[in-house]
Amino acid sequence: MSLSSPSKISDPEFRFDSFGNGKIFSGKKAGRLPAMGWNSWNAFGSGNTEALTRAMADCIVALGLDKLGYKYVVLDDGCYKSERVDGKLSKEPVKFPGGFKALSDYVHSKGLKFGMYNDIGTNLCAGAAVGTCGHEDVDAASYIDWGVDFLKIDNCYYLWDNATFSNPENARFVFAPKIKSLIVDGKKLSAAMDGKLTGVSVQVDDSKEYVYGIGTLDGTNTGISPVGVRSGELVFEVEAESEKSVDLQVEYASGREVGIGEWLQVAVGDGDAAEYFYDDLLPATKDKETFVLSAAIGIRLRAGKNKIRIMNHRRQENTLDSYAAMLVGLNKAKPGHEVVLSMCEWGKTHPQNWAYKVGDSWRILNDITFRVGSDGNPGFGAWKDPGTPSVTSQYNKAVVMDEFAGLDKGWNDPDMLMIGMDGLSLVQNKTHFTMWCMMNSPLMLGLDLRRVSVGDELYKIIANRDLIALNQDALGVQSKRIYTTADCRGESPDKAYIENIERVDVLAKPLSDGSIAVSFINVSEKDWTKSVSVSIEQIEKAFGKKLVSANKFTVKDLWSGETWENDSGVFEVTGLAACDCVVLRVSPK
Repeated sequence: MSLSSPSKISDPEFRFDSFGNGKIFSGKKAGRLPAMGWNSWNAFGSGNTEALTRAMADCIVALGLDKLGYKYVVLDDGCYKSERVDGKLSKEPVKFPGGFKALSDYVHSKGLKFGMYNDIGTNLCAGAAVGTCGHEDVDAASYIDWGVDFLKIDNCYYLWDNATFSNPENARFVFAPKIKSLIVDGKKLSAAMDGKLTGVSVQVDDSKEYVYGIGTLDGTNTGISPVGVRSGELVFEVEAESEKSVDLQVEYASGREVGIGEWLQVAVGDGDAAEYFYDDLLPATKDKETFVLSAAIGIRLRAGKNKIRIMNHRRQENTLDSYAAMLVGLNKAKPGHEVVLSMCEWGKTHPQNWAYKVGDSWRILNDITFRVGSDGNPGFGAWKDPGTPSVTSQYNKAVVMDEFAGLDKGWNDPDMLMIGMDGLSLVQNKTHFTMWCMMNSPLMLGLDLRRVSVGDELYKIIANRDLIALNQDALGVQSKRIYTTADCRGESPDKAYIENIERVDVLAKPLSDGSIAVSFINVSEKDWTKSVSVSIEQIEKAFGKKLVSANKFTVKDLWSGETWENDSGVFEVTGLAACDCVVLRVSPK
């Protein structure tokens, strides 16, 4: 991969138009359930060591967590030497004196799997100048040599987007310039008056002189729904009497900031019929207020109506290309490899639309906590921080993303579990685990496992076999929110992105044995005193199909262990303590 400009895209499978076609790339395995294991970041940050990692592997086995599915032991940031050695990744000599292959062998000797970390940028998030950008093949070979089973790949210092620690001017790659007009075959068309705006990012300025914001919204933080297309285009309809080649020029002013960039894509048609005629930087203008005419761009019109698309989908396409480069490297290093690719680009480019092609899971927001080391200590706000670093901010987004997950795709990842870290009560820990299990999220523990003993309160949460069984159910269906006490603003409960936590949600999840898991979740930090109920008919309506044929059920509370019979098909909870939940497994009798 070049370090001077984004890759040219010749394969249409990397194009925005292909995102919905369901095709996965060579070497990406389908049918994997969410990964389970332990990651070093929350507990130890960059202070993780070889000795600590071995201790955590020992704990997983001693606690019997491996038998419950916790298999991956993952080194996060801080494990490499700060610069490459002879072009290759190298161990940090003080913290990892034995090297990665010896540590991998130790983890494997425990019957566990070994994971490591890197970044699609030039540097890792903690600063080491050893990102995979431009080194994908050699790094992939190293990972295969070290026996790596799992790769978490971050998104800091990324050259082709204004990602974390990246140059803010990189926004020039992911937004088109301001567009005032289009000249097609000698005819001038006003962007503001003749063009059609699609998607959610494109806007006309107040004076109706030009269009800007042609690109993809940044999904790193809260406030942006994951449902629907999160990018936008400027589209013109042009009639042609016959097929012909014509010249096109754009009147533009460029910038290097969010909403106003330099990279332009021009295509005619969409979907499989889309034909691209320009995909590159335009010459920079004097400033973002000075409009100029571009050089002529040759395009081909078909007889009849033509859709000319002025756009920039490079935010998503570049990121897909960068992650795919690592997959290609792994394929070269070991055809048929089994490495799990955990994509950590924080939801910035709305990976729910495209990541299934290359990865096994994709982060949906920024980190769940920014206070790492000393067992994380997420502190006040760990449950409800209105930004990204909280349980509920991650849940609020992930809970409406069921359409993007599945065995044929991969899994939405609301980040590592904060269970056992300071700042969350036992009740909140229990509900946090419930949320992640119901949503088929990867279950990556983040606490110092030396604090856990078999049978203690933390153990009872992370070792709840019935909850884990929901997450690892062979049917591989993420739960759907079928009811909420909040105002959905005219949307269905499974599509409404709701950030106000003063509510109770009801989630349902079909299971492979014909049962249905139903969870009642009090998202609020206040007690809920009213009754909330849901019926089998409501659940089936939400999923759009018949799920059960029985009219009698055996019901098990998966936290208390209590069981009872139900012949009404209505399941009700009266009152829920703050942040608490009830999870039922409803089995046809």
